[in-house]
Amino acid sequence: MPRIRCLMTLIILSGALAAQTPAAGGRGRGGRGGGGGIQTMTLVTTAWPDGGMIPVRYTQAGPEVSPAIQWSGAPPGTVAFVLIFHDADTIVNGSTDGTLHWLLWNIPGTAAGVAQGRPDGFEWEDGTRQISASGSRYRGPGAPAAGPIHHYVMELYALDTMLDVKVNPQGPQDPNPNVQAIRASIVQAMVGHIRGKAAYVGLFHRPQ
Repeated sequence: MPRIRCLMTLIILSGALAAQTPAAGGRGRGGRGGGGGIQTMTLVTTAWPDGGMIPVRYTQAGPEVSPAIQWSGAPPGTVAFVLIFHDADTIVNGSTDGTLHWLLWNIPGTAAGVAQGRPDGFEWEDGTRQISASGSRYRGPGAPAAGPIHHYVMELYALDTMLDVKVNPQGPQDPNPNVQAIRASIVQAMVGHIRGKAAYVGLFHRPQ
């Protein structure tokens, strides 16, 4: 049943973003996207197969290395990308958005991917910004061994604008109490500017 569960948990969005983004449609060569005028892109990682188990290397049970990610098929006029990686099987402060494991925004529109093992820190040399529930860094999946396998959804959006979202980041190792508010602000700022999208799923719980 995990494959069916993956399809059911794809593209988990807030109500505001859902107003522009239709429900997930067919698959697109390793990634999933939608229709309704929003172009389907391809999103892949060599770290794990789409819908497959995430290796310990990329999780809290290991060294928490951020995965290499590639994409293609961005529509003309793409100015920036947003990447959201979250646990679709958790509820945070009453929100069904799930634990935020990585949020990258203002990735340059000329980019075609993210290298493995990205450093901690709020802003990268190319202007990309990052946060997670663990601060300004990648947070690996960490579902407990005693519970069910969790579904981790990676969503990519191509935008026709950079996002001017004011945040006050903490250090890379400090939990950011405002991460849900920052995420909501970014999602709200995306509305009306999404030109392409794709998604990719990984499964994980800690080894017994």
